[in-house]
Amino acid sequence: MVPSVLAVCGRVFPKVLSHGRINLTTSVSRRAVSQVPVGFVGLGNMGSNMANNLLTKGHRLVVYDLYPEAMEAMASQGAITAQSPAEVADQCDRIITMLPSSPHVREVYAGKKGILSTAKTGSLLIDSSTIDPSVSQEMSKLAEAKGALFIDAPVSGGVNAAKAGTLTFMVGGKESEVSAVQELLLCMGKNVIHCGGIGCGEAAKICNNMMLAISMIGTSETMILGQKLGLDPKVLNQILNVSSGKTWPSEVYCPVPGVMPNVPSSNDYEGGFGAALMTKDLGLAQNAATHTGSPTPLGSLAHQIYRLLLNHGLGQKDFSVIYKLIEGKVAK
Repeated sequence: MVPSVLAVCGRVFPKVLSHGRINLTTSVSRRAVSQVPVGFVGLGNMGSNMANNLLTKGHRLVVYDLYPEAMEAMASQGAITAQSPAEVADQCDRIITMLPSSPHVREVYAGKKGILSTAKTGSLLIDSSTIDPSVSQEMSKLAEAKGALFIDAPVSGGVNAAKAGTLTFMVGGKESEVSAVQELLLCMGKNVIHCGGIGCGEAAKICNNMMLAISMIGTSETMILGQKLGLDPKVLNQILNVSSGKTWPSEVYCPVPGVMPNVPSSNDYEGGFGAALMTKDLGLAQNAATHTGSPTPLGSLAHQIYRLLLNHGLGQKDFSVIYKLIEGKVAK
């Protein structure tokens, strides 16, 4: 490794010269200065905020989403809109994707008008979707055949962290390749963690989300029990957060309406991370558990509970709406 320093997006971090498939760090530094547009595909609750942070940090953006209104919103902030993922790849050699599921990723990358149909040699493709690790490995091989580099970099932190630019990125790829993506990722987050080879970022993410679902269910059960015992939910939540029962939901994402401002539960469970997406992620975790022979009794139960939630038509609500199911206050 040759030590150097790369200053981007107001941060300074070491630059590591690549000895892997593609040497990218030097070209990344040049591109940061030249302002070649960055591509962004997928402008949902998370992607739109991530893309907006790139814009506010001075990057030019070419964007695409299936929903024209999502692209119009980004265009009003100064982004250039494209008519397909292929058109994004034709204009950009650094592209970030944030998509709902494995089939969406396959279509956006390998479909008829996908990124790989026009990707240039040396392109850097960063997928921040939460998908099956095997699909990341599949896309990496297809990208390599085109002379491009695909890296999985799913995120944690939720919509509020996406807005604030404080996401955690879990990156799968060679260490030298992780150095190459830091310039972009640190414009949208505060932590970039190398998890291992291709697919390991996804593996870390589905493990994290399984734990998140379990803790959200546990927090909901605790808050309901406490209220039935006569405790004020704000007082109980305060106690949890200075005691051994503290969880991420209790600390920053309480599922009880009115306990915290600016969280989905206090906004009729609108916005945030959809229950359908959490159910999908729990399914990915269960598939991985079956494949590896790992016992996950609580993860399996959490998956079934969230599937029940979907049967009540609440898939588009934030995943903290599980509180209402456990409370017994959803329509039968």
